[in-house]
Amino acid sequence: MKLGQKIAVNYLRGKLNLLSLISKKKAAARAFELFCTPFRRSKKKKPPVFSKAERLNINVEGLNIHGWRWNSPQEKRCLIIHGFESTAYNFDRFIHPLTKKGYEVLAFDAPAHGTSDGKQITLPLYVATLEKINEKFGPIQAFMAHSFGGLALTHFLETIPNNQSRVVLIAPATETTTAIDSFFKFLQLDNSLRKEFDALIYEKGGKHASEYSIRRAINNIHGRVLWIHDEGDDMTPIADAMKVKDDNHPNVEFMVTEGLGHRRIYRENEVVKKVLEFF
Repeated sequence: MKLGQKIAVNYLRGKLNLLSLISKKKAAARAFELFCTPFRRSKKKKPPVFSKAERLNINVEGLNIHGWRWNSPQEKRCLIIHGFESTAYNFDRFIHPLTKKGYEVLAFDAPAHGTSDGKQITLPLYVATLEKINEKFGPIQAFMAHSFGGLALTHFLETIPNNQSRVVLIAPATETTTAIDSFFKFLQLDNSLRKEFDALIYEKGGKHASEYSIRRAINNIHGRVLWIHDEGDDMTPIADAMKVKDDNHPNVEFMVTEGLGHRRIYRENEVVKKVLEFF
């Protein structure tokens, strides 16, 4: 972590812990805002393949969400879904091979990411975005999602009865509770604040944080799933993924890599090859 980032983190940590002494409810609300706020937007230069795309737009809860489409129209469609603090630009190498396989390819920047509007993103907002994409440009038969995008995708798909889509999950954020644990540990927040934080999640979404879980949601997904995770992932721990593996879902295939981490994994040639073969 750079010096400037350390100073910013220490400032936020001190401010939240001080506010917690005054009002745990207000401190929890501020912590939740931070939890949902991407503090960096990808600076990746627009890949050439995006200059050849058809530009798309949808409105989700008053936000203008930007997307791209290639090889339209086709009978089968594939949607690429990026993760937290990422962008559709990061998945450019998948687009041409998927179009060669006959797919119409769709990709969008999530709210508060890339070229789209917004300052914060929540799981319900990302799910609502996927619902709108499918409603306007679907039906979609194949999905590839990374990190937080994987959590959103599974919660979207479980709302579609008997859905048979092909799904690739790359280093998905398996458990929301794990993400919250990491957030509290990173900012060294007082554990007494956690109760108010969890209560706020329930107030906003009508569900406990533990219910925002791929391990739970995947029970309601019936199509074939390819799950790719790295042993050394420091963002979405493989321990959560292995619990899903141990559940022995007959429709879920696992590929475990080593030394690729959380972001390099979707750029690795063998991973790209495996994904394309699966589709």
